[in-house]
Amino acid sequence: MEKTMGRQARSGDRVKTLVLTAVVAAMACAATLAVQIPSPTGGYLNLGDAVVLLGAYLLGPGWGAAAGAVGPALADLMTYPAYVPATLLIKAVMGLAAGTLYSRLRTRGWGALVCGIVGEIPMVAGYWLYDALLVGSLAGSAAGVPANLVQAVFGVAVSTLLATALRRSSYVRREFPRL
Repeated sequence: MEKTMGRQARSGDRVKTLVLTAVVAAMACAATLAVQIPSPTGGYLNLGDAVVLLGAYLLGPGWGAAAGAVGPALADLMTYPAYVPATLLIKAVMGLAAGTLYSRLRTRGWGALVCGIVGEIPMVAGYWLYDALLVGSLAGSAAGVPANLVQAVFGVAVSTLLATALRRSSYVRREFPRL
């Protein structure tokens, strides 16, 4: 009976993790689509990065990267389909970098800020390189870098504030011990 109970508990944990990953992916998609501030370079600023980073802190690097890749990629599928492959890779690397560093630092306060900055570096560089592939010029694609930097600062600030606020809840700390 104990072996069966142990397997059921592990199976329940896996199901819970998958469901939470899907919820974070849906939130990242919604946050990407809900508030879209047009950028002069043709893209848009949004809240998606904040959810990608927060998901990496809550779920850990692997599941956070999966949720952070799928949600914004679905949003791109509905708005800018040419960016879906880039977004899948870039946001996965972003979540993996931020989540890995966050799980290793295990710090409070400035930890989320530092991890968010590290996570946003692949986003800015990745979209710059992908835009260069699309337009055929690194110099030409550099026009999008300032907007991506603003997006990065906004994502880091919002995710840091949310992580700090959520950490104050005993329920959240119990359900998401990684935070």
